[in-house]
Amino acid sequence: MTPPSPGPAIRTVGLRKTYSSPRGDVRAVRGVDLEVAPGEFFGLLGPNGAGKSTTIGMLTTLVVPTGGTAEVCGFDVVRRPVEVKRRIGMVSQNNTLDNDLSAFENLEFRGRYFGLSARDARRRADQLLEMFNLTDRRKGKPLEMSGGQAKRLMICRALVHRPEVLFLDEPTAGLDPQTRVNLWEVLRGLQREGQTILLTTHYMEEAEALCDRVAVVDHGEVLAEGTVAGLTETAGADTVITVVYDGPVPAAVRTLRDRDGVGKVEVNGAQVRVFAHSPDGLLGELVAAGSAAGIGVTDASQLRPSLETVFLTLTGREYRE
Repeated sequence: MTPPSPGPAIRTVGLRKTYSSPRGDVRAVRGVDLEVAPGEFFGLLGPNGAGKSTTIGMLTTLVVPTGGTAEVCGFDVVRRPVEVKRRIGMVSQNNTLDNDLSAFENLEFRGRYFGLSARDARRRADQLLEMFNLTDRRKGKPLEMSGGQAKRLMICRALVHRPEVLFLDEPTAGLDPQTRVNLWEVLRGLQREGQTILLTTHYMEEAEALCDRVAVVDHGEVLAEGTVAGLTETAGADTVITVVYDGPVPAAVRTLRDRDGVGKVEVNGAQVRVFAHSPDGLLGELVAAGSAAGIGVTDASQLRPSLETVFLTLTGREYRE
């Protein structure tokens, strides 16, 4: 195996991907610059359609870039895809296990595919099943497993050949909160052992719990990058005040856009969201505006600056379908 070049585990410069369609070109990724150090747990955050999965697709050689460059473990993903594939593990959003094979066989066959001897493949499979607390499911097939067990088995399979970089695309989507937190412990353990991990997620608490650094992406561009604490301090995160009325948003609310200390006001049906550097008294004013117009309030919240408010401030909305 060709030795990797020293330097970042992942590096992209001006990475782009444009898809052609009957309706015209779709610019899924628009010049992404990223750098992930060996052993780092890096999070890629963004709404649906932000370009996260396309970026991972290019880094794992599944999607051919339109422009820019991307290197994984020092190898260009376009010019040296085989070298990249030997050094990465991938866990996708969907269950891609072979349902005709047992848990042990899924791992054993993957080991053989990556060149392990029959003896080493069996030993590695048993080692991973024990590490991920799946020994009792050794003979079970994926369809007989819970969602959390199947996800752990997918991670096991991605680790069979001891990859230098592990890619996780929405690994806890669809899992219940308890299973999600248990999986977090597994991932923390991997990083403690030196594993480089790139994670995409919708869950802000997941990124805060796991990631050394994060990048917020939307419309195929990196909007901000840094540690969670650093982004909260420097990304211009506002306090986000959300009020839901039992009728149309009062017209007086829209005038808040012109007030000093208010970044923007978003109105969606009966809901208004106000982004403010100086939030004092705004929640009360929103409630009072409803009362003056004869409209009640059915829900109200105020989020102080956090990774979630950084995300909302940068993308201008919560999650998109």
